[in-house]
Amino acid sequence: MTFKRRDFNKLLGAAALAPAFLSTKTQAQETWSLQANVAECCSCEIPCPCNFGLGTNMQCDGNRLIEIYQGSIGEHDLAGIRFVVTFEMGVWSRIYVDENMSESQKDAFDAIFPIGFAGFASQARSIDTVAISVDRQDDLIIKFSTPVSTVEMSPVQGRDGGLITVDGLPYNAFYNYVQYQAVVHTHDGPEHNWSHKGTNGFTSRMIAKG
Repeated sequence: MTFKRRDFNKLLGAAALAPAFLSTKTQAQETWSLQANVAECCSCEIPCPCNFGLGTNMQCDGNRLIEIYQGSIGEHDLAGIRFVVTFEMGVWSRIYVDENMSESQKDAFDAIFPIGFAGFASQARSIDTVAISVDRQDDLIIKFSTPVSTVEMSPVQGRDGGLITVDGLPYNAFYNYVQYQAVVHTHDGPEHNWSHKGTNGFTSRMIAKG
């Protein structure tokens, strides 16, 4: 049976079993909340039906940049946490945590990741601390990269040259959704690789709590 991405998205804001290599101390449920900026490119055509709750039977390969700018879990401050999730949706993920984060931010990541990002955590094959580069040009062109992935994305032009925005999407990761497209979207990892251009991209705001 094909795993529907809409089913996976339901896990993103709910607790799920984490891989064995995550510390057991992160499994205790604590009150938490976060707000984050999200940028993603995937292999789906524009627009990606998954984000609209429709799901897809196609393979969805992607890189998602998550930058938490506000939030807490227990006594941990989540502001400043930055990581990239590389994935085949519903099958596997690999997590790349920014090496420039402080030790307290890395501890906060360990606390929030298996709870606030349970869908990705449950399928994570690795969590690595690496150099992450992020570049924004005029708040429109977005580039980000890890040692194994490179993304450049630009907004799809809407009416009168404006942005295409979507309201009311059914998941807590998709507030203030803006439609983008991949200019460059590559991954060359230990088991998987891809190169896409002209496929789906988006930016959004994630607002979640538990």
